[in-house]
Amino acid sequence: MISSIYTHSSITIWKTLAVCASLLISIVIFSFSNQPNSLRANFFHVTTRQSSVPQDTTNVSHLVFGILGSVKTWHYRKPFIESWWRPNITRGYFYLDRAPTEDLLPWAGTYPPFRISDDNTKLLKESKHVSALMVRMVHAVIEVFREEKEGVRWYIMGDDDSIFFVDNLADELSKYDHTKYIYIGAHSECVLSNQFFSYDMGFGGAGLIMSYPLAKMVQKNIEDCFKRYPYLRSADLILMTCVNDFGVSLTVHQGLHQMDLRGDASGFLSAHPKAPLLSLHHLEHVDPIFGSMDRFESLKHLMKAADVDQPRLLQQTICHSRQLNWSFSISWGYSVHIYENIASRSILKTPLETFRPWGNWKPPFYIFNTRPVLSNDPCATPHVFTFSVYKEEQWN
Repeated sequence: MISSIYTHSSITIWKTLAVCASLLISIVIFSFSNQPNSLRANFFHVTTRQSSVPQDTTNVSHLVFGILGSVKTWHYRKPFIESWWRPNITRGYFYLDRAPTEDLLPWAGTYPPFRISDDNTKLLKESKHVSALMVRMVHAVIEVFREEKEGVRWYIMGDDDSIFFVDNLADELSKYDHTKYIYIGAHSECVLSNQFFSYDMGFGGAGLIMSYPLAKMVQKNIEDCFKRYPYLRSADLILMTCVNDFGVSLTVHQGLHQMDLRGDASGFLSAHPKAPLLSLHHLEHVDPIFGSMDRFESLKHLMKAADVDQPRLLQQTICHSRQLNWSFSISWGYSVHIYENIASRSILKTPLETFRPWGNWKPPFYIFNTRPVLSNDPCATPHVFTFSVYKEEQWN
């Protein structure tokens, strides 16, 4: 169930580690797959809501996605959409900057239906706004609201290089009152990005979520916001400023990820916060999340785990073996870290800094704590394994 992605100086030790890790994960997955849901939750110590689910609980049919893209980027970003979009189940539209070229037609039914963004020439002239692109991106709120109103509780605006975990979104949004004005988003992972824009702003690539009443208010008033703030060069900042003028503040959710990181993001993903995974953005700017695969194979691979158990995807479980004097950090559906010592939970839940910040900046870099990768210290550096799938016949 796992495959090694690092080498070790001692082949014997590595074989021992691999066998033990394989046994551990095989037992975990076998136990999980053969137990009822209630026992699975107890086995992994995952807290779930105990109250009965009402008939009108928010589900996928109550969510509408507005995805912004362009004819130019669609050629190489459509696999991002394909990895999470569910034809005839998910609701929403893909907004192009212009009519699709002949090579994009006929438009496949496996993609979100496309729409061409409104011509905002008149609005730009009236508002004297400095950025036609930013106006187009924010104006999409009006356009998606115009298309979909019936039975909608939440609008989710995102980019074409983002992936969303739809079941987790529906489950998490069911915890909020969709009849209130609610604006949900996430910070950037990097300090300077938040300082440059705002810590009160949701970063749109990770997904900006608005309740129906708030989206209705925005679509009625956003054009006035363009006129009040013609100098703002960020679509996310324009939307935040407009929403704040209505008296609504950002609700931060730790499962939305802007992924303002570079390089190897495995250290970050292997120590995911204790919140259901809702989105991942900027995946084309980090290394493939599974080192033995390319970027899009990695996405499909991650979605195999999501299809089995989306609520626990990337959720970190930490355990110890006193007999072996080992520590284990398991990121469900993604990775296993094995340490040849007993490490405290406070250390293991802190991400290894395998990644770099978004820009060439000076510290502090991140809005969360990290720990260095000490390759010359075998007690501080884990043996890392990543999730792989074996065919059923291999178990016979």
